[in-house]
Amino acid sequence: MLVECDALLSNVSRLPGTDGKAKMSKSLGSTIALGASPDEITKAVNHMCTDPNHLQVSDPGQVEGNVVFAFLGAFEPDVHAVDELKAHYRRGGLGGSVVKRMLNERLQVMLTPIRERRRELEDDRAVVLEILCHGTMRAREVASVTLSEVKGALGLNYFQH
Repeated sequence: MLVECDALLSNVSRLPGTDGKAKMSKSLGSTIALGASPDEITKAVNHMCTDPNHLQVSDPGQVEGNVVFAFLGAFEPDVHAVDELKAHYRRGGLGGSVVKRMLNERLQVMLTPIRERRRELEDDRAVVLEILCHGTMRAREVASVTLSEVKGALGLNYFQH
């Protein structure tokens, strides 16, 4: 039986590039790769744009358009902590370096297992091919069942010779 699909949506529509421009661009160097080294992640976070008018820690800051807060909102699961940081930044008394450090720690934790698994797999081509073959076979099985159901629902199940 066919069921209507549910949309799986992120809580973030689009992340800006690390340079603060509209979108990430590999050619412009405004991305953080999944396989980035710890140093590459730290460098990218440290170069992120924050609020250009937040000149001193005591100054109130603007969260809207602040790339670091955009990334924290996307990747930090503790929404309450992010909301508290935003409120603190808006009223002043919180420097951009503290927020960047928190983002750096979050990205390091999140990307370390991906980087480690990639390192394991890049040395074993046979395992990668096995994973790809298994995934392909499983996808074909699921697609075949779904296609059969769609054809049945549309009345297109013709006798096959």
